[in-house]
Amino acid sequence: MDLGIHFVYDAANRRLARVVVVQLFHETSMFSQTVEYALRAMVHLADRAGAYCTTDQISAATHVPKPYLSKVLLVLNRAGLIHSRRGVGGGTALTGDPASVTILDVVSAVEPLKRIRNCPLGLTTHGARLCPLHRRLDHAIASVEQAFGATTLAELLAEPTSSKPLCERPPRKRAKA
Repeated sequence: MDLGIHFVYDAANRRLARVVVVQLFHETSMFSQTVEYALRAMVHLADRAGAYCTTDQISAATHVPKPYLSKVLLVLNRAGLIHSRRGVGGGTALTGDPASVTILDVVSAVEPLKRIRNCPLGLTTHGARLCPLHRRLDHAIASVEQAFGATTLAELLAEPTSSKPLCERPPRKRAKA
């Protein structure tokens, strides 16, 4: 079992409607665990805009294993989304304003969305002319890209909801005496 961020797309408004913490039970997901972890870390840092957070603090708040988180933070740093400072009072912080960082920025830094430009089956008769199935799949990817590009970390944090966009530990089940 893992805790994660669930993105709900509001097709009518063409944007992400809300972020809800959910439990994932080895579900098939549109995004990899690395993307999930990167988004958790970035939302956490956005919530503390301007403040430096240690890897231990981010790991504890987002429930991302520290070794995995270190690798994710390195990728986000190379993409210019975060920066690190060593020493007392050091840690990791957002490079920019949470209102200027989109979900697409984070996803693209870790694992960019792959649009369908040519027939995925390699059919020479199709080439760049996608069949109706692959054309619709590409349009779906484009819609996700558009929604993610239009949603900033600040919007995720500002949205009125009873669910926080970060993880909290589920209550432990008590052992029966």
